[in-house]
Amino acid sequence: MSAPDLTTTLLSCQNPDPTVRTAAEAALATAEQTNLAEFFVALANELATEGKDVTVRQLAGLHFKNLLVAKDDALQAEKHNKWKAIPPEQRAVIKSTVIGAIRSPVPVARHTSAQACAEIATIELPYKEWPEFLNVLMENVTGAGLDDGVKISSLECLGFTCERIAFTLTLAGGDAPEISPEITDLMLTTIVDGIRADRPDPIRFAAAKALGNSLSFTRKNMENENERNMILKTICDATQSTDARVRAAAYECIVQIAFQYYDKLQAYMQTLFQLTFATIRSDEESVALQAIEFWSTLAEEEMELMDMAAELAEAGQTPSAESACVGYVKAALEHLCPLLTETLTKQDEDVEIDDDQWNLSMSGATCLTLVSNAVEDAIVPHIMPFVQQHIKNENWRYREAATMAFSSILEGPSDEGIGQFVNQSIPVLLEALSDANDLVKDTTAWTIGRICDLHVRSIPEETFPTLVNGLAGKLLSETPRVSSQACFGIHNLAAAFQNDNAAATSGTNALSPYMATLLQTLLQVVDREDASESNLRIGAFEAISVLIQNAAPDVKDVLMQLLPAIIDRLGQSFNMPALTNEDKEQKEGVQGLLCGLIQVISIKVTKEELMPYCDGIMTNFLQVLQTKNATCHEEALSASSAIANILEGEFVKYMQALQPFLMTGLRNFEAYQVCTVAVGLVGDISRAIEGAMQPFCDEIMSALMEALQNSSLHRSVKPPVLSCFGDIALAIGAGFEPYLQVSLMMLLQAAQTRAPDDDDDLIDYVNMLREGILEAYTGIIQGLKDGNRTDLLLPYVDAIMGFLEMLATDRKNDYDNEVLGKAVGLVGDIASSLGGQIKDQIRQPYVMELLKEGHATGDATIVDTCNWASTVVQHVLTAC
Repeated sequence: MSAPDLTTTLLSCQNPDPTVRTAAEAALATAEQTNLAEFFVALANELATEGKDVTVRQLAGLHFKNLLVAKDDALQAEKHNKWKAIPPEQRAVIKSTVIGAIRSPVPVARHTSAQACAEIATIELPYKEWPEFLNVLMENVTGAGLDDGVKISSLECLGFTCERIAFTLTLAGGDAPEISPEITDLMLTTIVDGIRADRPDPIRFAAAKALGNSLSFTRKNMENENERNMILKTICDATQSTDARVRAAAYECIVQIAFQYYDKLQAYMQTLFQLTFATIRSDEESVALQAIEFWSTLAEEEMELMDMAAELAEAGQTPSAESACVGYVKAALEHLCPLLTETLTKQDEDVEIDDDQWNLSMSGATCLTLVSNAVEDAIVPHIMPFVQQHIKNENWRYREAATMAFSSILEGPSDEGIGQFVNQSIPVLLEALSDANDLVKDTTAWTIGRICDLHVRSIPEETFPTLVNGLAGKLLSETPRVSSQACFGIHNLAAAFQNDNAAATSGTNALSPYMATLLQTLLQVVDREDASESNLRIGAFEAISVLIQNAAPDVKDVLMQLLPAIIDRLGQSFNMPALTNEDKEQKEGVQGLLCGLIQVISIKVTKEELMPYCDGIMTNFLQVLQTKNATCHEEALSASSAIANILEGEFVKYMQALQPFLMTGLRNFEAYQVCTVAVGLVGDISRAIEGAMQPFCDEIMSALMEALQNSSLHRSVKPPVLSCFGDIALAIGAGFEPYLQVSLMMLLQAAQTRAPDDDDDLIDYVNMLREGILEAYTGIIQGLKDGNRTDLLLPYVDAIMGFLEMLATDRKNDYDNEVLGKAVGLVGDIASSLGGQIKDQIRQPYVMELLKEGHATGDATIVDTCNWASTVVQHVLTAC
């Protein structure tokens, strides 16, 4: 493509006419595919040529950059490989042209060139290619006679490069080469020169941003005390700049150091203590926010280190010196807490309550929460005097700040540490629900919800009625934000009865007298015209759901009255007008939530009570499944599982109509949560209708095989798919024969999956996979046994036993013994099904080793399974 043609084509990409724009984009794609190297050269020349239209130069630079960047990891790697495939001499010409544009007198061209250069450097620097890159940038920054704009663009380029390299290193894990010390030395030398106190503020700002981006891969420099001292001094000096942007950027670096290099902080903490405290107390908000973030980050790091130390202690080990928690946060409480409570009084009057704008008081509350979680009971004596002094202050700012402070420390301390204050707070908080200030009411309702969630046992019994009525009284009359917080409180109050075994024997619980009124009022909340604001509608539905789940037996009549009302609401929802996308999303959201309510009610009633409503329920579910909304599908399929579990064999009458939607769900590989729920529904239906599942199995098994073979499907779906083979086999018995060979081949293939010792996430996945395999084998064996066709298993016995042998020697992180328990069960099943035909395999030492390990767990269920399996194995071994 010639230069004039490229200029015209780039401008045409911005044309409002879609026909012109599409043709231009196609022309660029053709140029890329025809000769990528020449296309890069042409774009570089467009960017670098002085006198060209600035828009064209910018478009050329951005297109150049985008040829090297992709959000998808695989596509990103492909683009990088295409660049590397260009001959070195051509790449050298391109690089020289692009980096030369950083010296352009046109600011937009310089900035765009910095972005393009950074993408090339991201590919080449880790492999020690393009040595001229850092030399040129260093000369630009340190050399005399160059415009400040060139220095800024050069530092921006370094910043972009550091950011992109850090990102790609994170994605690559251990597969990418480390950045060499020579490169990081040059980077830091250039950056530190740019951040010097005698530099103009715009240059210092660009350098500070670049330094923050570099810290994730400059560990070797930070390990060197002299270099570390120099870096910290440079950053601390920058916190005293007259420019707020420079100060904020310097504190961002300090935050990064707290996160990346906690173990190196000790020598600098006194200085950082003084700097951050002075900044929080008196600097501009943008800077103070970063100083608060430093303490938030410290608290998070110390929590993580203490958790790690606790895990090591359980294993009889001690943390290394580098992993020890020094306790900076706890040591600073006396001075830090008054600062944070002061920030809580700096609420922004100009920000609407529903806005998500981040400000000083929000940052202070978040930091206080993290500090509380880190120091636990030690926070109480430092915060409660402030709360008690100001919770009834005449100034609303102090009332709200005191309430927020109390709410912020609820999670850290134990019941013993804060319980007495919770007990005393309820009457005060209930009174504050009627405060004249909306923000005070909002924070009060939030605090009550937190108390119900975290310290419900500390609420005085005699206060319970006042608490329930107080929250209920705010559901209809307040702003959406306050009413949403009231829903949150009711939700958490109801959730406290989740493990209330007393209701099963007494037939009632403390919620029963209020159940009818609460459910009725919450349904009115759902109908509020402003229910779409502040998550109010969703909060109301969630509160209804938890109330139903924890309802005592004596309110079943209330639930039975509610059920037809919910079914009717779902039926009526299909007639709701949806003129806009927002209307459509709201309508489908309500339908999904109503499906969820039907599900939780169904679980609370008997089959006989539910039967009269099932036709209407399933008709509505099938209509919901006709929408194009993945969340709706997930809720409707999940609720169908509940109906199948209750109706058992009688669910078969819905299968003909449900099957097409079930297949759509099973093949919805993109919305993998829907696929997972559909797989679970197949298992539930199999258990419910048993042999009647046979006519539907060809299509279902085909979809399950497709799921296993689809490389783009989220891996979490595959273990339940494997397990589902067992559910189907158990349901149809000998009818599983047509699917046996391909199913067992899939199971054998899955059994080969391994995880490296240092990848806990992959180890957990492999354990889930193994559980699915074991459940599948167990179901298949039991199903074929019930169908008198265990002979079909004989060709596969060695492979199955080989899997068990591998489990006896290679199990990692099986903390709950889930894999072991299922493996022991499979030993018993295969021995009882095939008997003497597998005597040679069953007498192998690994079988006894698995049984021995199972006994040693002390888990009652696993021990019972071991006893049964041991008896069966012994019988096989002693039989003639």
